[in-house]
Amino acid sequence: MATTAPVHPVDEVPPVRQLAAFGLQHVLAMYAGAVAVPLIVGSAMKLSAADLAYLITADLLVCGIATLVQCVGFWRFGVRLPIMQGCTFAAVSPMVLIGTTGGGLPAIYGSVIVAGLAIALLAPVFGKLLRFFPPLVTGTVILIIGVSLLPVAGNWAAGGQGAKGFGEPKNLALAGFVLLVVLGVQRFAPAFLSRIAVLIGIVVGLAVAVPFGFTDFGGVGDADWLGISTPFHFGTPTFHASAIASMLVVALVTMTETTGDLIAVGEMTDRRVEPRTLADGLRADGLSTVLGGVFNTFPYTAYAQNVGLVGMTRVRSRWVVAAAGGILVLLGLLPKLGAVVAAIPAPVLGGAGLVMFGTVAASGLKTLAQVDFKGNDNLTVVAVSVAVGMLPVGVPTVYAQFPDWFQTVMNSGISAGCLTAIVLNLLFNHLPGKADSPTKVAEPDEASATA
Repeated sequence: MATTAPVHPVDEVPPVRQLAAFGLQHVLAMYAGAVAVPLIVGSAMKLSAADLAYLITADLLVCGIATLVQCVGFWRFGVRLPIMQGCTFAAVSPMVLIGTTGGGLPAIYGSVIVAGLAIALLAPVFGKLLRFFPPLVTGTVILIIGVSLLPVAGNWAAGGQGAKGFGEPKNLALAGFVLLVVLGVQRFAPAFLSRIAVLIGIVVGLAVAVPFGFTDFGGVGDADWLGISTPFHFGTPTFHASAIASMLVVALVTMTETTGDLIAVGEMTDRRVEPRTLADGLRADGLSTVLGGVFNTFPYTAYAQNVGLVGMTRVRSRWVVAAAGGILVLLGLLPKLGAVVAAIPAPVLGGAGLVMFGTVAASGLKTLAQVDFKGNDNLTVVAVSVAVGMLPVGVPTVYAQFPDWFQTVMNSGISAGCLTAIVLNLLFNHLPGKADSPTKVAEPDEASATA
């Protein structure tokens, strides 16, 4: 009697009801970050309210398409893991500079298209670098990703950076209430409900926030029912050498960050990323970035916010995130729906973010638990990498006097920490050892034998 091979949890397709709930949870976890990039860039360029709204809907549409490409995949595009895609913050400063001094949105989109093509072409090269990401490096990078995201959750919990009542006790109380709801549901609710603990926390938090005046839905009535982003809405792209050069630096940063995120999700889902699948994931990033330049939005990368949600809920199906991609497409085509989601107050997202981003950091510690720290310098690799990665997080202006290209690379704690971990691992564990220490890294059985 023939037996069918078991389906890996990554490839399982949950019932439609669960797909919708889990998918919406992923959308809510990344929505604030997704719309922040077009808001920041558009505001810096002093665009009209109508143009800002257009940028946001275009961004949500391409976010959804990019997520579908990454999760579902076709040919050699897509890592086929539960990965959400969104605009990268690494590109914000260069794009603001290009947009305000070097040709406006057409110049931004020209450089974005070239950067996307470069990412697609360089993807196989990055795929071959996977051997330089042992558990020592991947655990450190995952830890840095989680810790570097915690200030984002903290800003949300306090009311959102720049908000009028930032830091008021009522904001932190609402965030704390949402956090307690998430923890309570995860601990005491049945299995299915515990997996949507973040969604329940956000819904309950929103229900409490409305009567206490934290938000209103006035913007929903003003939003259009239908909005379709057309190619080159802001004009034909222009190509400037300086703009392209700065965006190519951004491309290298986003490839490094995406590599860390893909490896992290591979660890969490028990489907380790191989050189070929890493290249496929990066190639999908490149395609999405090209689409961003064509459809009036910006460079795309894997979103670390949602990595923590995968680890926390233990829902590993890529089809759940594909459902989230479908929801984003709807939000991009139906601005009124997008306005409803946008009405969720920042403290509600902050309470949920604290547990999600903390889960990413904890996953990094779990990976580092596999590493041997006896009789070697691995502790130094972790210590210095985390320190370098946290430097721009704790002191955002630390590199303000450095060249723009240096700031683009090092102002991202994730890319700074990742590059440091790779270099230090090569230095301490791959170069010839000191004369009195011919073997730099003891094997686990050797270490236990000499202990």
